[in-house]
Amino acid sequence: MTEYLIPARRAEAEFTEKRSTFIGHVFPVETEDEARACIDEMRRKYHDARHNCWCYIIKDGPVRYSDDGEPQGTAGQPMLGVFQKSGVVNVCCVVTRYFGGILLGAGGLVRAYTQGARDALDAAGISVVRRWVAMEVPCTYGQFEEVRREVFHFGGAVENVDYGADVLLSVLIPEERAALFSAHLLDASAGTIETMEAGEVFRAVPRQEA
Repeated sequence: MTEYLIPARRAEAEFTEKRSTFIGHVFPVETEDEARACIDEMRRKYHDARHNCWCYIIKDGPVRYSDDGEPQGTAGQPMLGVFQKSGVVNVCCVVTRYFGGILLGAGGLVRAYTQGARDALDAAGISVVRRWVAMEVPCTYGQFEEVRREVFHFGGAVENVDYGADVLLSVLIPEERAALFSAHLLDASAGTIETMEAGEVFRAVPRQEA
């Protein structure tokens, strides 16, 4: 089953290291032109900065990076590594540096640009793109937390919770795990929780954790 990870949203993160200010931005993009447009946007916004280092990864497409004047291998490539290790694609990242007058050295630059990319990705969050089965799961208030944990255990996401006389969760479960999820809930609840399928969708869903 095709599944890939993308940034959930645009995001920004900033920190200071030895008086240099680093501002990281992450953008979800689908084409190289979109990535280039994001880079140009940051260059215009931070035109007075010493460096605007960048990288992008397009799914089934180009992978590019730039140190933008920093010593070779100290900025763009470490930033790129953050997304490659996370498995995130269709992403563009720009880390801007306002120089504070203190040299960081090659190791310090690698750590700073890595942190800039990682902090921005953490702020953006990650979405999973795949085919999902939408389900309605009715349960009692006493069963609610356990059902919620099982949704996350099966790699799913809770989209909505309707609190009435009982609880009704609207959830998305990975297509290949949907039948097992339903059978597991039915067994674990001694037959009191029966899921109802509400169709299939292929889209990005923010990754959730219990």
